Amino acid sequence: MTTPFPDGAAAPVPPPGCPAHRHVVEPIGPGGLRRLYGPEAEADPAGLYEKLRAEYGDVAPVLLHGDHRAWLILGHAANITALRTPSLFSRDSRLWSAFRNNEIPPDSPLLPVVAWQPICVFADGEEHRRLRNALLDGLNGFDRRGIRRHVRRFTTDLVQLFGPTGQAELITQFAEHLPMLVMTKLLGMPDEYGPQLVDAARDLVKGTETAVASNEYVVASLRRTIAIKHESPGDDLTSRLLAHPAELTDDEVMEHLRAVLLAANESTVNLIADSLKMVLTDPRFRAHLSGGQMTLGEALDQVLWDSPPMSLVAGRCATADTELGGQQIKAGDFLLLGLAAGNVDPVVRPDLSTPLYGNRSHLSFGAGPHECPGQDIGRHIAEAGIDILLTLLPDLRLAVPEEELTWTSAWISRHLTALPVEFTAHEIEPDPESVAEAERATRARAKEERAEEERELAARAAEAAAPAPAATVPAQRRSWWDVLTGLFRR
Repeated sequence: MTTPFPDGAAAPVPPPGCPAHRHVVEPIGPGGLRRLYGPEAEADPAGLYEKLRAEYGDVAPVLLHGDHRAWLILGHAANITALRTPSLFSRDSRLWSAFRNNEIPPDSPLLPVVAWQPICVFADGEEHRRLRNALLDGLNGFDRRGIRRHVRRFTTDLVQLFGPTGQAELITQFAEHLPMLVMTKLLGMPDEYGPQLVDAARDLVKGTETAVASNEYVVASLRRTIAIKHESPGDDLTSRLLAHPAELTDDEVMEHLRAVLLAANESTVNLIADSLKMVLTDPRFRAHLSGGQMTLGEALDQVLWDSPPMSLVAGRCATADTELGGQQIKAGDFLLLGLAAGNVDPVVRPDLSTPLYGNRSHLSFGAGPHECPGQDIGRHIAEAGIDILLTLLPDLRLAVPEEELTWTSAWISRHLTALPVEFTAHEIEPDPESVAEAERATRARAKEERAEEERELAARAAEAAAPAPAATVPAQRRSWWDVLTGLFRR
């Protein structure tokens, strides 16, 4: 059901189209250090990591946007050390010397990702425990059956759009929409936000010139949701955080919701895309699934080893002079956790062709006190979504040669650009939950129309008795389904 905003205001307007506006960037910057942004880094991030490993070992000096120096952790063991030693490698980004020296401009594309926020991600010690426990309690309130119900509903709705055509592009028509649609339900957000948030969330993590505007849209959307839940709490993460004994402020709630929404969306989109790519291109992988030799959940671990949803995480700040991976780290230095590089460290994986089904010692969800709190939800969205998709379209097959598939990369993630597929065209029966949701929306609209009529009658009566300005009635907005189908039919 679409929930009107309590103050009658219109929903925040999403940012316009967000091109990257790329400039020519040399791969080598000041001091002979390699940049983690620009054409070379984005064209072949894995190759860049291996060049750095060959030159520096487990920890390499690099340059971020604006040519700010940082350390990229490449070794598996070195990453574990940084993840599990918050006393030396703090999550509080305010300790970064670049922030202390006011070297980061307010329009830097780094800010949406690295700027300190009042959330557990940027806290350590007791404050971290207070905030993280509230988030964990809220996330643990969701059961797998409830999540699968949302996944089934939205997967069916999405497949209904292209099922009769016999062809689809699974990145833009499926993977990029499913996680955000499910997460908006878990957060208790109005349905129509899902499609609009997809573009803003994708742009934000790319670190483009419009990342700040996209971040502002996400923040405004979440603040509206918090206002709704103050008046009408429900069984959702927003309401649970607002009511938690930890007594989070509205700013703390908003920032935690933002972190969950963006991290869950980006990581789950990539996990779904890379898992579907493996299913469609690796005959042994699909045979093992079909033959029952492994579960889809076990198969996802192989994907998490080979293609972690986030290539790196920014980051950690050194609290004192120390040594890591043979490098001398100074207090105030900024470190990036190289998850993709650590997962292919020759020390732990001398033979990359050896299967790792069911092995969860990868770095894709981090480790230590800041290990991803929502990893189970993300995995379940991906696992259920792929399972339901393959059930609805059992003869799904790749429509182009595998070598034609391409990726785009940003400094923290790598994204499959397109996954065109073919299948036997047929109509997809609507999911009962969608039918029920449509009926509830119809009843809600009828109720609102009756309420509007009553308000108009009351206003006329009041005007007749004592002239006064007419009551303002919120304008009706399009449902998320109208918005989503409009996107696909352009």
